Amino acid sequence: MSDHHTYKKIEVVGSSKTGIDDAIQNAIAECSKTISNMDWFEVVEMRGHIVDGKIGHFQVTLKIGFRIVGS
Repeated sequence: MSDHHTYKKIEVVGSSKTGIDDAIQNAIAECSKTISNMDWFEVVEMRGHIVDGKIGHFQVTLKIGFRIVGS
């Protein structure tokens, strides 16, 4: 085992019709299908899509950090 860790961050956008928390959960769930060793996330930006004067979708931009295998 190494005495240090090296990480990489990616940026993704999650969306949801129901709320910001759900948008975050959706993004992390999708990323977990293909990315191993995820350790943290940062909310970078929150926004939404307006349809007919109402919120159509919540959109959350996240940076997700994951540990590089072997580090």
